Amino acid sequence: MAAERKYVLDTNVFVQSKRRYYPFDLCPGFWDALVWHAESGKLGSIDRVGTELGRGGDELTTWAATQVPDGFFASTDDAAVAAAFGEAMTWVQAQAQFLPEAKAEFAGVADGWLIAYAKAKGLVLVTLEQPDPAIRKKVPIPNVCDALGIEYITTFQLLRELGAQLNWTRPPG
Repeated sequence: MAAERKYVLDTNVFVQSKRRYYPFDLCPGFWDALVWHAESGKLGSIDRVGTELGRGGDELTTWAATQVPDGFFASTDDAAVAAAFGEAMTWVQAQAQFLPEAKAEFAGVADGWLIAYAKAKGLVLVTLEQPDPAIRKKVPIPNVCDALGIEYITTFQLLRELGAQLNWTRPPG
């Protein structure tokens, strides 16, 4: 029997879901599903994503601080994660396509640590970013994942894999 897939979520999954796809007032079921699957151990994120979300000072910041289970934002302070981060940074620095500013930004945000955590822990990375072989001004997560052999999927794929459904209930009358 195959091992159960587990997932680690990128900052943009939360931010874009709140802003565009699943705002709290329209789709509370999305947020409830994330919490439920987190409590079952199927998904989570990392400390650095939690820090990024904490800077928002909005409804998402409050949700991240009060609704997710303890341990949801896992520590990246781990030797295997640090080694994988080094591998990701070495690959990024070796790519002439990326501008120095893009490489510096990548080193300073959660993305490299998220990739490293996924690699070190054998997780599927969930992001809304798409691979782009010609991009110069940003280092896309999927480009690095492809280079390091890390599986990634979108939020929509995640919901399908988890069997989540966002149902509407007809009001009485």
